[in-house]
Amino acid sequence: MKTTMHLGLAISLASLAIPFDAQALEFSGYMRSGVGESSASGSQSCFQLPGAPSKYRLGNECEQYAELDLRHDLMTFDNGSVLSLEGMAALYNEYDHTPKFTGDHGWARMVQAYAEWSKVPELYGGSLWAGRRFYKRNDIHISDFYYWNQSATGAGVEDMEIGGLKYSYAFSRKDNVFQDKYINRHDFNVGGFDSNPGGELEFGVSYIDEPDGEDAHSGWAVTVQHKQDGFLGGSNTFAVQYGEGPGTGLGYTGDVTLGSSAKSWRVVEYFDWQLTPRFGGQFQAVYQKDKRQDGGDQDWISVGVRPVYALTDQFKLVAEVGHDQIDAREGTRKLTKFTVAPTWSPAGPDFWARPEIRLYYTYAQWNDAAQVAANAMAAGSALSDTGVFGGDQHGSNFGVQIEYWWD
Repeated sequence: MKTTMHLGLAISLASLAIPFDAQALEFSGYMRSGVGESSASGSQSCFQLPGAPSKYRLGNECEQYAELDLRHDLMTFDNGSVLSLEGMAALYNEYDHTPKFTGDHGWARMVQAYAEWSKVPELYGGSLWAGRRFYKRNDIHISDFYYWNQSATGAGVEDMEIGGLKYSYAFSRKDNVFQDKYINRHDFNVGGFDSNPGGELEFGVSYIDEPDGEDAHSGWAVTVQHKQDGFLGGSNTFAVQYGEGPGTGLGYTGDVTLGSSAKSWRVVEYFDWQLTPRFGGQFQAVYQKDKRQDGGDQDWISVGVRPVYALTDQFKLVAEVGHDQIDAREGTRKLTKFTVAPTWSPAGPDFWARPEIRLYYTYAQWNDAAQVAANAMAAGSALSDTGVFGGDQHGSNFGVQIEYWWD
């Protein structure tokens, strides 16, 4: 904690030590906060299927969370290129615990701290960067699922435009601040393929070096993604991913003890729509197949939708339905979750308009296999028989939440 705060203070002081135009300092961020209870007369406990890498968010988040970002353009050169520093602090604390953002129930981290030299003519308009940063993150909003995320502590060249295509390369050693071991990773991306009117293709390859030590392996992954603008008034994204060994993490560095016999592939489909100024939403469908030599094969299916209808310019009715299912050796786990949330939206009726202040009611139901897996993998969680709902295989939460992001 002290190291983290000292790093943030050093960045702040360094910025203050350099003369700058006030317009060159940009402050952006994200926050969500709230309070909730469960129908079992206990604190809110969120519903996530054991083994699934994500959960449906609406009325199903059990933490206070904030990201506070500062970006400072230090200098603009005669050739138009710009030298910048960026730093972001993230704060996390579980519900029903004093917001100390430390200890067993919270944390504070510098999740970004990097320098960037952007718009460089010699790099065909691309950027040269080094440090810890959020990099080429692709996520589904309603489940907060970062299916292709190349965030890194490292260095790279980004978005060099050659022949109408954009090329990027990054060398990194840590996916995020919580990764214990340093593992060399190479990410190469090329985007900008005009596949059809309003459509664009992007390709990415990741290679993970074999780390030092016994029972460690190299791995790789590939992603192909298509984005279509103007779809139902919004946009559509379709992605296919495949990986072997540590590459089975797909969007991340996976388990380095896995050899080439371990394989994973994933199909992602989601779209946002805004059919009218008052009716929008997001839909997602994800299928992932994992094959493991030790018999740990599993298939994950996730389907969900969040429709939003604005009754007035500042009042929305939001609902969300999500179903997760995992077919594993021990049986088929199932979880279905439903939320309804009357919402005040002072920024307007659009699906993406924030801030939102929501009252919510969430109901979830799960099966025997999900409870057995929760007992083994997540004792004390909502689905386990040692959680707030005991031996029941259903439960509900209610509360209030604010969500806001700003540039």
